[in-house]
Amino acid sequence: MTAAFMDLVDVTIVNIAIPSIERDLGASFGAIQWITAGYALAFAAGLITGGRLGDIFGRKRLFLIGITGFTVASALCGFAAGAEMLVAARMLQGAMAAMMVPQVLSIIHVTFPAHERGKVFGMFGAIVGLGAVSGPLLGALLTEWNLFGLEWRPIFLINLPVGIAGVILGRRFITESKAEKALRLDLVGVALVTAGLLMLIYPLTRGRELDWPLWGHLCMAGSPLVFGVFVAYEKRKTRKDGSPLVELSLFRVKSFAAGVAVQLTFGVVMGIFFLVWTLYMQIGLGWSPLKAGLTGVPFSIAVSLAAGMSVQQLVPRFGRKVLQAGALTMAAGLLLYIWEAGRYGTGIHSWQMIAPLVVMGLGMGLIVAPLTDAVLSDVPREHAGSASGLINTTTQMGNALGLGLVSVVFFGTIDEQRPAPAEVGQAFSDAFQGSLWWVVAVLVVIFLVMFALPARPKQHLEGAGATDETGQEAGAGQQGKEREPALTH
Repeated sequence: MTAAFMDLVDVTIVNIAIPSIERDLGASFGAIQWITAGYALAFAAGLITGGRLGDIFGRKRLFLIGITGFTVASALCGFAAGAEMLVAARMLQGAMAAMMVPQVLSIIHVTFPAHERGKVFGMFGAIVGLGAVSGPLLGALLTEWNLFGLEWRPIFLINLPVGIAGVILGRRFITESKAEKALRLDLVGVALVTAGLLMLIYPLTRGRELDWPLWGHLCMAGSPLVFGVFVAYEKRKTRKDGSPLVELSLFRVKSFAAGVAVQLTFGVVMGIFFLVWTLYMQIGLGWSPLKAGLTGVPFSIAVSLAAGMSVQQLVPRFGRKVLQAGALTMAAGLLLYIWEAGRYGTGIHSWQMIAPLVVMGLGMGLIVAPLTDAVLSDVPREHAGSASGLINTTTQMGNALGLGLVSVVFFGTIDEQRPAPAEVGQAFSDAFQGSLWWVVAVLVVIFLVMFALPARPKQHLEGAGATDETGQEAGAGQQGKEREPALTH
């Protein structure tokens, strides 16, 4: 939970400090995008590998390596001498997070029996909300206070005590676990999946800055071909030695395949919204980091409340309808935000944003916690790391895609208007509204894909039967080769 909290804080804390970093380092818009997208790209590219390494060498070991490296990379970010060094340190941070984060879900998955896992994911959802609250607020406060004249740098240095605490707690309390049968790392698979991700996301992120060169279009067109080669190779690898990077049999589990599709599209929503929201408030409306950070508090509290309630109280009764209600609720909040931003323009006040943000936050909370539980529910224990890596990869890939699309849907609108200095606020407001329409469209897609999720969690329907089965499984310790109680129709 400490590691999940640190990762979430690190993503949200950076957004709020971006204008300060831009001023201090004289960074271009392209460099600013890379401070966020570089982290997401390295994170996405390494997550599948990080999850599989946990299965092979031990999840506790990989967790400790990842959290130690993440803490060191945070120090490098804090002492960065220029925009280039900051981008490089952020990419290292993303790579270390890729070692650390998949182990979080897989350790939960192998430690707790299915009938207890709902409560744990409820706590996980609350931590998501707390991280979302803490990030913008901490970022705003640390930037405003300008501690020791360090301006934005403490937003990264604050990870040092949290990271050290995570290492100490992890060494003491986490039980080591790994896959039952000996697995080997699939290096060809690593190379193919990393190349496919980079070919898709890098041109999206740099395209606008470089005026959309031909090589960018060719890379994006070639990316699905590379993924096709990757799938064919993984099938051959499975037949040859049973040790692929990605366990393709997982995609035959309907709940897993559908959940991964939802994670991907939900990542796009998050990637677009949080960056354009920050730029809109601080550059478009001219608000201070503290005012922007405080504006986000109602959203974060709503996420935390809805996440904690959804897994334990709503999903057992209403199943996937809870997640679908979340998608529609988020879309309703966005439509309200679009209306308000259009009506009040650059004269909009913080208090006027409370209603759309609370509605959006409640919707997001209904999705984030139960979705993870649904995707992992039918996954065999020995593939927990690989599955967790895939879940996180698709979310981060969606996030990186969303950040790349900011070039098109947000900065593209501003470039078209070419506003005079006095008109910058209105241009940013118009671009913000245009971006939110894209987010609404993606949420409609998410709502439709959710029909493929299981209608009702089986473990809640079976009650005592699930408890008996999981009790036996817990007693079996490391033998858990049998499939766990699943979320099925």
